[in-house]
Formats: sequence, structure tokens, C-alpha cells
Amino acid sequence: MNNDFPIPDNELQRLAALKRYNILDTLPDHAFDDATKLVSYICGVPIAHISFIDENRQWFKSEIGIGVSEVPRDISFCRYTIMESKMVEINDTHLNDKFKNDPNVTGGFNVRFYAGVPLTTPDGYNIGTLCAIDHVTKQLNESQRNALSIVAKHVIAQLELGTKNAQLDAQKKIAEKAVLARDSFVANMSHEIRTPLNAIIGFTDLLAQTELDEVQRDYIESVQIAGENLLLIVNDILDLSKIESGNLAIDSEPFNLKKTLKHAYDLLKVKTQKEVEFNLFLDAEMPDIVVGDQGRLNQILVNLIGNSLKFTNEGEVTVSVKKVEETEDNYKMKFSVKDTGIGIHKDKLTTIFERFTQAEESTTRTYGGTGLGLNIVKQLIELQNGEISVKSEPNRGSEFIFLLTYKKAENKETAPKPISKNDLGHLKILLCEDNILNQKLAKSVINNFGFDLDIAHNGEEGIELLSQNKYDLVLMDLQMPVKDGYQTTDYIRNEMNSSVPIIAMTAHSLVGEQERCYKVGMNAYVPKPFKQSVLLKAIKTVMNPNNEVIHKRVVNLSFLDEMACGDPDFRRDMIGLFIEKIPAQTAQLEEAFHNDDHDTVKKLAHNMKSSLDIFMLEDLSNCAAVIEEEASAGEFTSETLDKVNILHCGIIEVVKILKEL
Repeated sequence: MNNDFPIPDNELQRLAALKRYNILDTLPDHAFDDATKLVSYICGVPIAHISFIDENRQWFKSEIGIGVSEVPRDISFCRYTIMESKMVEINDTHLNDKFKNDPNVTGGFNVRFYAGVPLTTPDGYNIGTLCAIDHVTKQLNESQRNALSIVAKHVIAQLELGTKNAQLDAQKKIAEKAVLARDSFVANMSHEIRTPLNAIIGFTDLLAQTELDEVQRDYIESVQIAGENLLLIVNDILDLSKIESGNLAIDSEPFNLKKTLKHAYDLLKVKTQKEVEFNLFLDAEMPDIVVGDQGRLNQILVNLIGNSLKFTNEGEVTVSVKKVEETEDNYKMKFSVKDTGIGIHKDKLTTIFERFTQAEESTTRTYGGTGLGLNIVKQLIELQNGEISVKSEPNRGSEFIFLLTYKKAENKETAPKPISKNDLGHLKILLCEDNILNQKLAKSVINNFGFDLDIAHNGEEGIELLSQNKYDLVLMDLQMPVKDGYQTTDYIRNEMNSSVPIIAMTAHSLVGEQERCYKVGMNAYVPKPFKQSVLLKAIKTVMNPNNEVIHKRVVNLSFLDEMACGDPDFRRDMIGLFIEKIPAQTAQLEEAFHNDDHDTVKKLAHNMKSSLDIFMLEDLSNCAAVIEEEASAGEFTSETLDKVNILHCGIIEVVKILKEL
């Protein structure tokens, strides 16, 4: 260590305290720049700075009138200031024995006046200085001295805040990892449950299409209902996972509101007990077509009406829908589901919307159910900016009321074309699937369509068969031994240079799975358990080259709009900045990653993360967080590469959408 300067007794602890703030060599920061401007203004000086002193240099976090980022410690005035417990003020350096011959007094910065306040940490270590400097002699008044001390305390408070935020960020990352682990667990569990369920529902559907006597048909219908109920429970758990991780998107498409309500009514009428009258009342002024999420409305209605029918043994269940408000752009609709069932005790009314909660302990045993339904209903309604309430009395019945606002549709509904029977001629299809039941089911369904099917038990076998035969189409399970669906597709596209259409088939329902399928080169995605019509539609879509499907992500600008406070210029500027900066940063990050430059990758990923959060791109922000973490650990893995690739593809997609805006 250079000893041309005085060294504090606690130098090692002082350096440790400085290191703890991670402030050295960081980028400029408004909070510190503002403090420096304030010092210059209060003291009326041309030179001011906030600096930190390590083993052998004085590094300027913020400066006015200096023009360099650091100077050697042994030529700095501040090497003496950090030895003091209070402000050092030199009114005229020419009269000061210590400084009169200093190069920065006789020349250099021409320092004639110097005032420096040590920056003291809460535990008493002087890690740097806050200074005011002039080319003429000067004397500060009491107010100026007080102001400098206050600004110095503010600088330390800012450092402390930064440390606290870093700790919070670390905790947040741990929490995010826990959520990812939980989501992954839920998805894997759903995969394990859905795989056999897929076979049960599929074979039952096929069996129902054969010649059956009345008793057999009755049994088959019972199995179908049980299968559908089990699927509902699995879907409830998955929906809950998606809602919690902020990944459940609400659609905004035109749909026929009256038809949707009648469909839910017809669907549930068959489950109504003989002693119960089931009514549907629709307001005469109700619109036919509205814009919103038809699937989620159906889910809410089926859940609420299903509950009422389940808990009502006699009397009636009445569903009524009314238009309560109309503006130039929207309709506000009030939905009511009223019954004469067992009712709910007053003290339970506040908790029935909580998860795994039911009005009575015995309810689950008597009536069945997960205790998730009402929790999901409430969250789905709130995700659509609606509200739900309940009125109830034990043994008198209940009424659930919810309000939803739908946009008006611009055009009248165009009737969707029904899926015709197979008009694709004779197709030869390869199925990559390791589950025997699913193989058998797919074979039966594909043969029903009039196509030929070959089966590979894993990706390696699939590649082998593809290299030997010509196929029109590949159905690809994602989870297989030896080579999974992603690796196999990657090989088909990049090693075999084949453009054979590939449809992903998976019982996984993790958010982002579809996007990843398209990124790796698949052409369509069919979730299991698959409906025959959905599979046929996917086959028709990929076999028709003109029918190119656009897989478009939705960019949520609600946080940006909130920040804009109604200023369209701010919103436009922010979008412009994103389009200009983020792709360039992504390219720099990729280059730094390939050069194994951990520091640059860490800085870029950290900076990008905050931009991605503003645009609520949670999946890409999670990628950036993983990249930053791996860079901090100083070791890149195959997961880092995967996340860099996903980030690259995602940014391209987002920029395209933002440009259209």
C-alpha cells in the first residue's frame, strides 16, 4: 500500500464498509447528481463532488467542474478529510502550510477554497467526502455549513437505501425461484394426472361412438362425467397456479353473450334434480355480441351455477342477467345466481372466497369439490376489473352477484366455419410418444380420420423413422426419454434441415410452453387431453401452407399507462426508447455471453430487467433475472444459453408488436 498519505486506524474496516455498498465504478445516478448540483448552488462554487476513497484512489460518483472519474489518493485533499469527524474548511489554501505548495493549488484545478464533509456510515466509518471548491477565497456561513452536513447525511441515506433494495431484490429472486419451482411442480403433477386421464376420456369418447345397449350407454356416460369432473379439478389447480404467477391472460374477442348464457344453462340443466326448478332470465335490452373473454365467463357461470345446483335439493335456482349501464364504448352487465339451497352462515360469508375454504367442514364429504372454485371465480372476475358479492341465510338460500364490463363489438359476429370431415386425402403421420395408452388412443383417432400412423417410442426412434420414410406430419409429445420433444424438433429442423409440419402434444400446461414450442420450430400446439375436433383442426391448419397461424403474445401496457397519467407523449416516448435501446442491449448481451464476459452480461441483464418490468414482460424479466444470477456466480450454463435465446426471440416479438402500436 502506498504510504504518501495518512491512513486511518480503522482502514481495513473502513474499506470493508465501502465495499459493502457496491458503489465503486457504478453508472451515474440522478440522486447523487442532484446532491452535487445542490452543493454547488448552496455554496456558490464552480466545483463540487461526491467521492469515495479506496486503497489508492479517490473515485468521483458525481462531479461538477472536475471532468475526470478518479485521481490518485496521494494527491487528493480528501485524504485528510476522511481522517476527521467533522467538516474541514480551508478559506485560503495559499495560507495553509499543508496545501500551499500542492500542484492543484499552484496549478491544476487552482484550488483556493476547500470545504469537505466526511461521508460517515451509520457504524462510524468515513468512506468518502462531499466537497465544495472555488478558485477564490471564501467563507461559508452557518446555514451553508448545516446544509452541507444535511446533504452528506442524505448521500449516506441513499447508499443505505441502495443496499436495502439490493437485499430486497435478492429476497425477491429467492421468492421468484420458489414460485417457479412450485409452478414447475404443479405442471409436472398435472402432466402425471392428465396423461392417464387423456387415455380415459379419449377411449370413453371412442367407446361412446360404438353400438351400445342402454345399460352400457348409462355406464359410459357415468365414466365420461367422472373424467370431465376430474379434469375440472386438475384445471382448477392449474388456473390457480397461473393466476398466482400473473400469467393468466384475459382474452378480448367478440362473442355472442346470449348464446354463451344459453349454452351454460343447457349444459347444467341435465344435472338438475327433479325437485328443483332451474330458470334463466335474460334482460330484453341485453346486447347479443360483446367483446371479452367468453371462456372465462363460461368458467365463472358453470362454477357458480354448479354450486347452486349442488347445494339445492328443492325449490329453484335462477340465473338472471341485466344490462345496468351503457356508455359509448361499453356495456356494464349484472349477473345473478340465486338459489333456495342450504345457504351460508353469516360468519362464513367473509371467508368463502378464500382458497380451500368451504362453508362447512362436512361440505366436502357430503358434496365433494376442491374448495378452490369460488377463489378462482373471484380472481377471474377481478382480473376482468369486475366485482363479486354474496347474500345468504342458512336454510333460506344464497345469491351471488357479479358485475362485468364488456366492450361493444364493432362488427356483427361472423359464424365460425364448422370443421368439416377430413378433406386432406391420405396422410402418413409419425407419432413420437412414449406412453402406451396414448399411443393406442392416438392410433385409433388418427385411423378414424382416415390417416396412416407410425409410432416412435422416443425422439431418437422418431429421427430414425424420419430418415427412412416420408411423412406428411409429425405429432410430437414433449416429455419423452432419450430425446425429448424440443431436442427432437431442434434436430429435425437444424440437423436434418426438414420442414415437415410438427404439432406439439403435451399434458404439460405450464405458461410459456406454447411460445417455446413455436420458438424451437413447431407449427402448432394441442394440449392433452385432446378433443378430436381440435386435433383435426390443428392438422388442417399446418397442412394448409396459406393458413399460417400467427402466435402473438399480448403486451400489457397498463403499468406504463399508470405512469403516463394520461400523457400520450410520455407513453410514445417510452415505447420509442424501448424499440431503440432494448434490441441493441440484447445484441450486446449475446456478444458478451459468447465472449464469457460475466461483468458486462450482469450489468446489461440487470438494466434490461427494469425496462422489461415496466412493460410487464414477466417471462422475459425472469429470463434476465436468471442470466444476471448466473453472471454474478461467474459461470454460464446450458440454462443461461436457453434463457439468452428465449430473451432474443421474445424481444424480437415484442418490438414487432410495439412498432405496430
